[in-house]
Amino acid sequence: MEERILVVDDEKDICDILQFNLENEGYIVDVATSGEEALQKITDVHQLVILDVMMGGISGFKTAESLRKNENYIPIIFLTAKNTENDMLTGFSLGGDDYISKPFSVKEVLARVKALLKRTSLIRMPAETKWSYKGLVIDIPTNRVTIDDSEVSLTKKEFEILSLMAQASPNVLTRSEILNSVWGDNEFVLDRTVDVHITRLRKKLGEYANIIVNRSGFGYYLNIDAKKEE
Repeated sequence: MEERILVVDDEKDICDILQFNLENEGYIVDVATSGEEALQKITDVHQLVILDVMMGGISGFKTAESLRKNENYIPIIFLTAKNTENDMLTGFSLGGDDYISKPFSVKEVLARVKALLKRTSLIRMPAETKWSYKGLVIDIPTNRVTIDDSEVSLTKKEFEILSLMAQASPNVLTRSEILNSVWGDNEFVLDRTVDVHITRLRKKLGEYANIIVNRSGFGYYLNIDAKKEE
């Protein structure tokens, strides 16, 4: 299945450049020239949004905020001339997955798009957003894990690993796939990092530690007895 991308920028030249190059890579590309148009055009078949921050009308940040409030968790790459640390932190806090500064290299954009789509393809994005097994509940939208209604204190990385495995279940995820999805391609981390986080995660899950299974030579997965909550 071909990946479909929505490019959102109020500069037509930039839309044309991105559309041309992305289509040359085999993607299906739709274009919107405002945040308002983007919110109207985006559909469930889109797998990625490249979203300019500084636009007339609704800004890219406001557009992203609206998507997340409507429980649309489509991956977002922010594209902007604003490149201060505070701007980047704002983008990530609103649910952005990557951040590219203008002027940009087309090759860099294509590489970021490819990497992000690869990472997010590990997650099947089911309609169900809670996964449960006996007294264990993984609530993905609220970033909460509870055992018998008591919240388990997890770090951001620990939760991301657990929710990734829940959404990919019953598929096995390799250490490299977990690293790419949770840490991305820009941080220097070792495969051993995954093992360390899994060990800590199992300790915090207590009696449910064995729900995380290590398939020797392959990677990790959640026990197939863990069922999605309807």
